[in-house]
Amino acid sequence: MTAPTAYSTSVSPTAARIWARSRGLLIALLILALGGITIAALKSGEQHGRLDPRSADRTGSRALATLLSERGVKTDVVTSTGEAAAAAGPDTTLLITDPNLLTDRQLGTLRTATARATGRTILLAPGQAALDALAPGTRAADPTDTTVRAPDCTLPAARRAGDADLGGVRYRTSAPDADRCYLVNGLPTLLRLPDDAADGTGPAAGDTVLLGAPEPLYNHRLAERGNASLALQLLGSHRHLVWYLPSVSDPATAQHHEHSFLDLIPSGWRWGLLQLAIAAVLTALWRARRLGPLVPERLPVTVPAAETTEGRARLYQQADARDQAAAVLRSATRTRLTPLVGVPPSDVHTADVLVPAVAARLTSRGESGTALHALLFGPAPGDDKALVQLADQLDDLERSILLQERHAPREHPDS
Repeated sequence: MTAPTAYSTSVSPTAARIWARSRGLLIALLILALGGITIAALKSGEQHGRLDPRSADRTGSRALATLLSERGVKTDVVTSTGEAAAAAGPDTTLLITDPNLLTDRQLGTLRTATARATGRTILLAPGQAALDALAPGTRAADPTDTTVRAPDCTLPAARRAGDADLGGVRYRTSAPDADRCYLVNGLPTLLRLPDDAADGTGPAAGDTVLLGAPEPLYNHRLAERGNASLALQLLGSHRHLVWYLPSVSDPATAQHHEHSFLDLIPSGWRWGLLQLAIAAVLTALWRARRLGPLVPERLPVTVPAAETTEGRARLYQQADARDQAAAVLRSATRTRLTPLVGVPPSDVHTADVLVPAVAARLTSRGESGTALHALLFGPAPGDDKALVQLADQLDDLERSILLQERHAPREHPDS
């Protein structure tokens, strides 16, 4: 058995002890992480390729792109503002699947390109910033639930499609010749603005369509009610369709997007995280251990002192806690010697007071102060043999003091 170093003790943390204490927490964290990854993977599969005409997922649009191709409409998928602006033309429909991701500079670029192209521009659920750039004079109202709605307008595409899954963002405009369809509380969720109504310049050579919800374009919604008819008529009005999927990897977005990471997190997630944090704090307060006063109780059995001492010694031995065992032995010896040598209880662990007092009582043995100091306040023994020897020496010291105390002449009270 090797002696402990000067920088470690028997209770110093080791790799085995750290693992034994923290393995439960680590396993719980691992299970939590695996569960989160699994749930994220399952959930992300539902949104993979959202509104992508190449995706066959539930929220993809491959079915719609296939139907458009069968009707002679060429679909080009672009992911950057430059590509979308360059592809816009007079016989072209530009579909912007997420205009709210675009910066003001990107919106301005698209506005210039669509104004020259005199084609059709379709915006899916645009917010106010996108409306100000691509449909001036139009205001966004509070969104509503997406459900089956009747067209309630004269727009030929909506009348031929009939009922469709519409809702989402509602729009308000003062343009007299705008087509307002699929109304919710008097406000349309599908709004068609001729170009002259949108910008006030020139004849109506093209138009801008605002769609409050993307549900009619999804694969799993396309076959329901009039969704397919409405989507085909809106996107297939020209022979060329530019399907723009805004991406955060677009260089224009990377250079000029001023939103922080927190701005990209939906507000609902923020409230959800706040609620989880509050719930965690309340759970911790509820489950925290409350330590009250000690309550004494009678032991069911009486354990002999010898067995208790032996059990505690075996625990020290199992943990290689020779330093702790030696400290306990020395402390107990000093406590018992203090009243015998006339030292106040407050100085029981003060070497400068206790050692000289003990040495004065052992004049017959010739014990030096240095030896007594090493015995009562010395370093921890290096091995088990040295620990046993220390116990014997302490016992011999205490026995010598007791013998001298018994044989010491006592003064008469009247002297």
